[in-house]
Amino acid sequence: MNLCDIREIKALLTRHGFHFSKSMGQNFLIADWVPRNIADAAQLDQSCAVLEIGPGIGPLTQQLARRAGKVAAIELDSSLLPILSETLADCPNVEIISGDVMKLDIQNIIVDKFSSFTVKACANLPYNITTPVIAKLLETSCFQSITIMIQREVARRICAAPGTPDCGAFSLFCQYHARCELLFEVPPDCFLPTPKVTSAVVRLIPHTTPPVDGSQEAIFTVVKAAFAQRRKTLLNALSTTYGNHFSRDQLRQIILDCGLPETIRGERLGLEQFADLAKRLD
Repeated sequence: MNLCDIREIKALLTRHGFHFSKSMGQNFLIADWVPRNIADAAQLDQSCAVLEIGPGIGPLTQQLARRAGKVAAIELDSSLLPILSETLADCPNVEIISGDVMKLDIQNIIVDKFSSFTVKACANLPYNITTPVIAKLLETSCFQSITIMIQREVARRICAAPGTPDCGAFSLFCQYHARCELLFEVPPDCFLPTPKVTSAVVRLIPHTTPPVDGSQEAIFTVVKAAFAQRRKTLLNALSTTYGNHFSRDQLRQIILDCGLPETIRGERLGLEQFADLAKRLD
């Protein structure tokens, strides 16, 4: 069965009485080059196991199964389970896990299912859960790589260089945890139903050690303060968060001691500068 052929998809969904859920952000692929290219980008071989999130009817799952030693796919929508039983019947190395990825213990799943494999993550993520799922996958610290298709605007933010308009707190969070690469874009007409936005595929390669020294909690306290009102100067932003611990003059001097002008906005800083500030503010 060609799981990207729109006629076969519609027949399959009709046969199972399936209806798309807007609340789950369901959009199924109808261009077969997309799951192939995503699976290729994941750089898999038989020594790899893949955790997939949101397999849908399974087009990406099929491609992953052809390349990897094992695939475990987490699916929230129970109405898709009988469909996946049909579409993945010839993929003995695939296991479907019914549940909500945000509520499951990913580390336990990896230990239970993938003990002898190099573990990677791959997904066509629903737009409505993109940020929390990426954060959870990165913080799990179990993956050699994370290859995901997401909304293009989010992909650009994740990969944005410091000081650019797209860069924000989530950009720095992702870049603290991983090397982030925007690989290719996927137009709306590759999906059923057709979304209103373009998608993009990104690959995140987790760092073996943090790219900067210092407490992650302290660094991102400063990051969040700087981006809470990003048009404020860094001095004003820090005064809001740290005003009970430092006078305005002390904060000004800390900024100057970091080699920064006192009028700079926080949005201009990179991870190293935030780490330097955090050490002085902690």
